[in-house]
Amino acid sequence: MTEQTFDWRSFLVRWSEEWAGACPGPEELRAGDEEAWRARWLGFDGAPADRLAAAETELGCALPPSYREFLAVSDGWRHAGGFVYRLAGTDGARWHRDAYGLSEYDDEDGTQGMWERALQLDVESDATLVLLDPGDVDADGEWAVYCHASWRAAPPERHPSFKAFMLAMHQEFHRLAADRPVVPFVNATTRALDARVEAARLDALAGAHERAQAALTEAVAFGRPRAAGMLDQLRRFERHWPEPTFGELPGDPGYLGEVVPVLAAHHVRNGHDAAVWGYKLRVDTGDLRTAADEVLRQVRGRAYRYRAAGPFGEAVDRAREQARWGATDTAWRTLRAALPQWTPVGPDHLAPVGLLADTLLGPLITAERGRELLATPRGLPGGAAGEPAREEPGAGGDGLAWLALEPRSGRPEPYRFVLVEGVAPDALPAALAGEGAVLDPPATRWEADRERFRDGALFSSGGPAAALVGHAGGDGGGGWSFAFEARTWPGTAEQRIATPAVTASGRTGGRALAVSVAPEEGFFHLSVAEAGQERYGFTVHGPELGRSGAAPVPPALDPDRHFGPHAHGRQGEHGLLTALAAEFGVALPRFALTEGRLHAFADPSWTPTRLPGEVYSEARIVLTEPHPTSDSAREAFSALRSRTAGVVPGVPGAAGVPDGPPGRPPEAS
Repeated sequence: MTEQTFDWRSFLVRWSEEWAGACPGPEELRAGDEEAWRARWLGFDGAPADRLAAAETELGCALPPSYREFLAVSDGWRHAGGFVYRLAGTDGARWHRDAYGLSEYDDEDGTQGMWERALQLDVESDATLVLLDPGDVDADGEWAVYCHASWRAAPPERHPSFKAFMLAMHQEFHRLAADRPVVPFVNATTRALDARVEAARLDALAGAHERAQAALTEAVAFGRPRAAGMLDQLRRFERHWPEPTFGELPGDPGYLGEVVPVLAAHHVRNGHDAAVWGYKLRVDTGDLRTAADEVLRQVRGRAYRYRAAGPFGEAVDRAREQARWGATDTAWRTLRAALPQWTPVGPDHLAPVGLLADTLLGPLITAERGRELLATPRGLPGGAAGEPAREEPGAGGDGLAWLALEPRSGRPEPYRFVLVEGVAPDALPAALAGEGAVLDPPATRWEADRERFRDGALFSSGGPAAALVGHAGGDGGGGWSFAFEARTWPGTAEQRIATPAVTASGRTGGRALAVSVAPEEGFFHLSVAEAGQERYGFTVHGPELGRSGAAPVPPALDPDRHFGPHAHGRQGEHGLLTALAAEFGVALPRFALTEGRLHAFADPSWTPTRLPGEVYSEARIVLTEPHPTSDSAREAFSALRSRTAGVVPGVPGAAGVPDGPPGRPPEAS
């Protein structure tokens, strides 16, 4: 319906009837509203043509079309929404002329002169301005309406026309009436909206998620119960990040494992405190609050496991183990195949939204996969599972060459990795760092790095780092596992590198290879070892090339073939990584390493020695006490201080480094 054909009378009569029906009696009315309540009409007589013309003459301009058409039906209005008690007719509209000095905030709110030129329409309100802007006009001649309430501490809300403003105020009236039902708020509008909410629920389960979202978005604007909880579920799968509320669902114990974990993940990510957590839950005490607090603890500790009933729950468990070691594509296919057998936990449950908070599976659900999930029919009688996902040990077709692709932002980062044959990922720490080395909880690259800072990690070229581990076998990979570290500078002297491939192969009796790369320095190191002996290796650093090991480098891996004047940019690195993947049948899982979570451990230094006659210095970087604005910050600092207090006298919470013997530092140097 266009601005020109909008049926103002029907709309205003319906609004008036709804307003009168929501009032319990005259004793609850504002002064002067009793006549409108008895007449069931919030408006006034319409302005005749001569009165409209006189108003335009007095103002010195033609009024915008939808406001003029409104005035012809009702020359003013009562209760436009919840905070504008009287809206101007022909005798009340006047130029605002920046009456409150708000033009100084033009640069902040983007209004660009609106305050000086706007036509003010509010006559009586709760500190709320309604301004028609003749400087913001669309192709139909409609002026934008800016609604500004100082108590909202927000920029003015823009509506593209007066009609759009009135439609929004009608929705605001509905939201407030539904939230404060002095009497049951039921009318033709609410009944129609509630029917559309139920239809949207069925659409969502059938895979028609876009149609469902459109209906639910409208219902939320009118404050209809159930709509917000369902709409938030759909939006989270598309990775819409505005703060979720899930309507009334957090207070329902049946949805504890679905919506509460997502609220917890948002709470942790934003560093909110306990007061905010209680507000989100709308529950202060009792068993539900205790259970929700436990979910929050698990999410904060990256230990939360999503659980579901039936065949879909069994698929979730399989997918988690696949994702744990990097097979994220396989894990996604496992989930997708079982999705038709998913069953909702309640009548307003549209999708397995709690999956998004799972430590290992949550990162798998990208916006694209989320839309694919929403488009899959599920939760309906007779849902059949799809084709089961093929079990793959690792990264499939990712190969290694993706490491040499230019990053989408920032400078290319140094990286290093070790591949060990015949060893499961959970045994890799012992193979590389010795007995007693254990895996930490799953972490992203950034989380693993952050925890090194929190622990006061020692930094040096090639020193200890947080290595992510997983399966490295592509098609025919032969059971390789990897330990990968990013943003770790390898050092520049070939003689410094003590390749971990030798150590790992000596402990396992099989093969191992180590690669260390610093693209901006033109640095590439490869070492291949078997049974504790280096078979072959080389280090390229700019124009310099050094070789090592007892055997010649295979022709496909020969550095002369990949590096030199003929190689430009990262061509040599790309070519050699491609050759390595083909030579050993290995791959590194790109998504798992860049977007997902993997177990980590403290990989020992690659450069544990210093050259004769050299001196060395060491430094630790530690966290100082954060401003105690959140529970998570306070807990992190308390844990840090308990681990490190007293190491350096007089510096509470700081970590020091003891003096090392003359021949070797106590840790990496």
